[in-house]
Amino acid sequence: MHETLAGYPVVIELPVQWGDMDALRHVNNTVYLRYFESARIALFNQLDYQRVMHDTGVGPILHSISCRFKFPLTYPDTVWVGVRVTEIAEDRFTVHHIVVSQRHGRLAAEGDGIIVTYDYRAHHKTPIPDVWRQPIEAMAKQT
Repeated sequence: MHETLAGYPVVIELPVQWGDMDALRHVNNTVYLRYFESARIALFNQLDYQRVMHDTGVGPILHSISCRFKFPLTYPDTVWVGVRVTEIAEDRFTVHHIVVSQRHGRLAAEGDGIIVTYDYRAHHKTPIPDVWRQPIEAMAKQT
């Protein structure tokens, strides 16, 4: 694995698909956001978010996201996508994503997302549940 991924407790591997490319023959910008999403879902799975949502109605919701493109990806390639927690507040946490090309051995994109904990039954944001706070803080310390 690439040294850039050190400090990222969640790393997934995804193939670049032929259909990910646009008319200019590089991966379309929207695909990077899907890469980020897949890594965030892997992080949420570590938090057992589906059980918590079922039991309490509280789950994550994406508040905002950014992406900075560093290098154009093309088919064929495989990417590693890393995500780590960088900030924690009462009702939200920030994650940093990176996409690394295996073929070229370099950073292709990076960005930040703000995740708010949301009570889907009451329809408002809510503090991070205690069952999530400890593992989120542990992830933040790994960076």
